[in-house]
Amino acid sequence: MQGLTSLQDAQKIVLDAASPRGLEKIGLLEVLGRVLSEDIIAQRDNPPWDNSAMDGFAVRHEDIKQEHAIGKAVTLKVIEDVPAGKMATKTVGPGQAIRIMTGAPVPKGADTVLKVEDTEHTPDSVKVFKPEPRGSNIRPQGEDVKKGECIIAKGTQIRPGEAGMLAILAKSFVFVYQRPRVAILSTGDELADLDERFSEEKIINSNSWGIAAAVQEAGGVPFLLGIAKDNPAALKEKIMHGLNADILVLSGGVSMGDHDFTKAVFQDLGAEMHFWKLAIRPGQPLAFGKIQGKLAFGLPGNPVSSMVTFEQLVRPVMLKMGGHRSYGRPVVQAQFQEKFSKRTDRRHFLRGILTREDGVFKVRTTGEQGSGILTSMVKANCLIDIPQEVEKLNPGDTVTVQILSAQLWDRTPVNRETLNGKRADSGCCD
Repeated sequence: MQGLTSLQDAQKIVLDAASPRGLEKIGLLEVLGRVLSEDIIAQRDNPPWDNSAMDGFAVRHEDIKQEHAIGKAVTLKVIEDVPAGKMATKTVGPGQAIRIMTGAPVPKGADTVLKVEDTEHTPDSVKVFKPEPRGSNIRPQGEDVKKGECIIAKGTQIRPGEAGMLAILAKSFVFVYQRPRVAILSTGDELADLDERFSEEKIINSNSWGIAAAVQEAGGVPFLLGIAKDNPAALKEKIMHGLNADILVLSGGVSMGDHDFTKAVFQDLGAEMHFWKLAIRPGQPLAFGKIQGKLAFGLPGNPVSSMVTFEQLVRPVMLKMGGHRSYGRPVVQAQFQEKFSKRTDRRHFLRGILTREDGVFKVRTTGEQGSGILTSMVKANCLIDIPQEVEKLNPGDTVTVQILSAQLWDRTPVNRETLNGKRADSGCCD
């Protein structure tokens, strides 16, 4: 526990320590972004009956096929009008047609729908000029959904498409995983919060707000505990409040300075600690363990280090607790556009700007990469993942990139991958 823990080992440790939260039942207006904790099984076909895909006339193919073969028009008697939302009361017989609107059930006896624009018609008759194959312009029963099928699998995150399907299936309430609750605490006498008066020697507590936004983006519920002063009693009191949540995220106070009390307080609270330092940059001083059964993270105090380590460790844990099946950001391979060198003792995460030119992904850094330069995160749409053993990069070298921007993901044909490089299972009802 005294040495540097690799990120891969750390990710396995934190994910093994987490499990999905309990279930809750919510209404359809609340489902967006939530994760299903049940398989959604269709209780009926959709469409529930054959229906017309066009405004036109429901006819028997038998009445029109032979005459059209020799180029003659056919005149049929219109016996009924069927608007959408109504069922026909009559059966289509020989030489007959029923006027029908889009979405209306196909009447008995009919097996083809003719487009209204391909006919000449009066209220009582329709003349057919254009031949149509049997079954034309009919949406068959069960074309979209068949009764008994698993339509949306447990573990699926709900998007607008899934919400619409739930409505089709008459699911006004569904069971989802509860959102993980995350208590957020910053430490340090040098910090001032947004709503307090402060002097020039103070700095604004940005970490709590950046982490809270990251928690919300990952589907969690943030609870801000404010700032703990640099003394063990104050830190212990705040941490005890944080143990009411599922996860405690503390930033600052995890280094080896005279005023870094996190380690001592964690030990005083009986914490079961798994590691204190990571072999990554930024973010080497990082603690993880369990306090009274709750997951506790001690992130670095520098704002970029705090955000990067949250991405690599806290976010995956939150996704697992929230019921997701995949825990990693989307990744792509891209051409690096700069020169870069480092020591081979740590894995680096550079803040980057990913673009695509002529179908090729290219990436460059945001500029200065200091752990206190928060603008590097503001400018970034990705993190450039440089393995520990890599010493130098040159323009054109291939690098792995973690995509941070949802907008870039929406425009980019890349694969979502889990932390171990495997795609999430897309199976259903397993």
